[in-house]
Amino acid sequence: MGKRPPIPPDIENGRPPLPPLPPPSRPPFRPPVPVPWYAWLVPLIFAANFITFATTMYLNDCPSRSDNCLLFDVLGRLSFQPIKENMLLGPSIPTLRRLGALERKLVEEGEKWRLVSCIWLHGGLLHLLANMISLLCIGMRLEQEFGFLRIGALYVISGLGGSIMSCLTDSRGERVSVGASGALFGLLGAMLSELITNWTIYENKCTSLMTLILIIALNLSVGFLPRVDNSAHCGGFLAGFFLGFVLLLRPQYGYVNPKYIPPGYDVKHKKSRYKCYQNVFRFTSLAILLAGFIAGYAKLLREHTVETVPLTDVN
Repeated sequence: MGKRPPIPPDIENGRPPLPPLPPPSRPPFRPPVPVPWYAWLVPLIFAANFITFATTMYLNDCPSRSDNCLLFDVLGRLSFQPIKENMLLGPSIPTLRRLGALERKLVEEGEKWRLVSCIWLHGGLLHLLANMISLLCIGMRLEQEFGFLRIGALYVISGLGGSIMSCLTDSRGERVSVGASGALFGLLGAMLSELITNWTIYENKCTSLMTLILIIALNLSVGFLPRVDNSAHCGGFLAGFFLGFVLLLRPQYGYVNPKYIPPGYDVKHKKSRYKCYQNVFRFTSLAILLAGFIAGYAKLLREHTVETVPLTDVN
């Protein structure tokens, strides 16, 4: 005879058995809060521009050529050219030309490096201060949000776009242009395209858009002052505007990077990284940007070839 199976205590006591315990619930999943980038590139560009300007003034050596140098008693060899020569408190035009100022004739003769070198030169201390204050106000926030690689590429490519536009609009080839204004306007243009392409994640959309447009309009209006190269401003702005659609995309609201999802956790209603219209803006802008740079550079080379190759009689 086998033994009778033991009776559960609850049945012996006249109570029904307890239901099984539910499986332990998973802890709520929250993606990590984005950490701002540490901004070091913009301060480095800031310092590099001041060092370059000090080097320019040292090589300019105003006292060796003039007896009317400004602040000679204080600055010595670093003193400024007379006001009648440079109202911006800076070096002479020949010094800027020797160090890499943008001049169409020299670019067409093979000195293509001037398209980039001119970004790091400034016409005077007032010019330098105005640009560097703008750089800190605009660039620091952008670098903290998007990182040094994107903002560094944006700064240089926008400056290059401004240089190409400046050359193309200088029909007589007599303009000597320096300054980081094209690169700075590129940052402004990128801020506008960033607002457009990331439209859905902003709260006060119209207010942000109107404020940014007003700032851009005020800065562009400065270009109508005498001796200001507004074509470089426009070229840099357009380059930065289209580049912003490529470099400054943000993931749409609700997107979670797979590397932050715990193993075995099933995310319902998983969203793609970017919306469809963001990808359309991205690839369209990249195509326009490449086409613009290639066409502009090719036009510079083509016009130089036409001017240097003599025409022959055709019998």
